[in-house]
Amino acid sequence: MSAILVAGIGNVFLGDDGFGVEVVRRLQQQLAAGDLPGFAADVDVADFGIRGVDLCYALLDGVDSAILIDATQRGGAPGTLYVIEPSIDESDSTASEDPYALPILTSPHEMDPAKVLHTVRMLGGCCEDIVVLGCEPQDFGCEQGEEGRMSLSRPVAAAVELAADTVVRLVTARLAQRAARVA
Repeated sequence: MSAILVAGIGNVFLGDDGFGVEVVRRLQQQLAAGDLPGFAADVDVADFGIRGVDLCYALLDGVDSAILIDATQRGGAPGTLYVIEPSIDESDSTASEDPYALPILTSPHEMDPAKVLHTVRMLGGCCEDIVVLGCEPQDFGCEQGEEGRMSLSRPVAAAVELAADTVVRLVTARLAQRAARVA
């Protein structure tokens, strides 16, 4: 169990949907080079790709904070970064209106962050501090009859370094808050 989980989310075969995975790859390179010494013991940086069930189990393992990195369509210019702090009410509103529908992950390869968080709560887990670092995608490599693409568009690729820096700031602030609580 780590204090903070940094989770890259997305499908690398669908263009800009692989944004979260690419940011985590960059952070893992920095970790391997020793550039993020404060992350060593208390931070788990992991590529979850499209494995929603694995992310669910990681959150159920008990983390203080989770930073989910994903492509997020919010209407901005491609490459725009968003720091979103979803409330419990917001993620509950994504549940189906049908009272008999299961608002849980139905496939081990499903990765809808709202469903993952809802499933975690249904299974008795919780993570009170959740942040989504989203990036406005340009495309998913399927818009013009393509069958996908294993690369980010230029504006989204240009946002990877800034996103990695943003994650470092978010993690550093949470580690400082944690240290202040312990002291």
